[in-house]
Amino acid sequence: MNVLVINCGSSSLKYQLINSDTEAVLAKGLCERIGIDGRLVYQKDGCDKEVTEAAMPTHKEAIQMVLDALVNEKTGAIQSLKEVNAVGHRVVHGGEKFASSVVIGDEVLAAIEECNDLAPLHNPANLIGIRACQELMPGVPMVAVFDTAFHQTMPAKAYLYGLPYEYYEKYKVRRYGFHGTSHSFVSKHAAEFLGLDLANSKIVVCHLGNGASISAVVNGECVDTSMGLTPLEGLVMGTRSGDIDPAIMEFIAKKENLDIAGIMNVLNKKSGVQGLSKLSSDFRDLEEGMEAGNELAANAMEVFCYRVAKYVGSYVAAMNGVDAIAFTAGIGENACLVREKVLGYLGYLGITLDTEANGKRGDDCVISTADSKVKVAVIPTNEELAICRETVALV
Repeated sequence: MNVLVINCGSSSLKYQLINSDTEAVLAKGLCERIGIDGRLVYQKDGCDKEVTEAAMPTHKEAIQMVLDALVNEKTGAIQSLKEVNAVGHRVVHGGEKFASSVVIGDEVLAAIEECNDLAPLHNPANLIGIRACQELMPGVPMVAVFDTAFHQTMPAKAYLYGLPYEYYEKYKVRRYGFHGTSHSFVSKHAAEFLGLDLANSKIVVCHLGNGASISAVVNGECVDTSMGLTPLEGLVMGTRSGDIDPAIMEFIAKKENLDIAGIMNVLNKKSGVQGLSKLSSDFRDLEEGMEAGNELAANAMEVFCYRVAKYVGSYVAAMNGVDAIAFTAGIGENACLVREKVLGYLGYLGITLDTEANGKRGDDCVISTADSKVKVAVIPTNEELAICRETVALV
């Protein structure tokens, strides 16, 4: 069957059409600048990218353009929309309501909407995409795949904050975690690739991108993760601060005359390695800066890698051991220096880096030496394929 995977942002939309039998990507692309002027990028398998500038006032027009491109007489991947058998939607926040993917109906839509205040920038956009697809593709089954669902297996000791319990009772203030689709896919694939029994395994997944998170996975289930109520908690990231002393917010607010919105803007968009380096959130720029002798770029790199290593170490303790560590996402898959620096802190685990293997990119790869006590691998993530698989399993 053919599954259309949709990932809606507030002003963008990524998509892939996947044949679930072969898991081949028939076509992919994105819509940008929705609500501004509009741009469609479309690429059929084996063909060059096509870019179309066109008005996209809402996500409905964007999705209509995607569907039109898929059935285009010359470059379409399919002949008719009847060949789209299901649609899988990425939904950022499912709160405590969803511990797994679900077929979308009116009750599910209402429950997702109730989670809007937990992800005000993402969930409303996800809902717009779902409703637009329902209108344009009536009768086609649709599935919601949640970023938070994989982490719903965390025990209370991992997800509760040291706050008055009434805030959890009234507002569900707790750790939820994100990137769950990626953590789920990578932990399962890592176990398979490394020859581990998933049902008897301890794996740390390091999803390192502009947004970054780490998870502890025991026997295939998440027992802890670094992001919290929102994606701001945890690692130092591209532009996010990660863990800080909460009192810093009041201190800086008074010094800079900022309100809560101003402080949150600083923590989410002006911090992380970009804020530390005064240079960039892109690790390629940081490496170039380091080579040129930029001390702030070097400091930012060290802070990032140190924080990753600390989280890995804490999760090894939480799991009382570890069988494998998997690096994934843009930085985890491509930044050899980051992996080298992180693993430099983990020698106590009996890990030795295979320098030659660490220099390779693109495929599943073991980067620890054969005599290492813990296996370390680079596992490219594939959230779209994971969403496709979840969709097929339900419909």
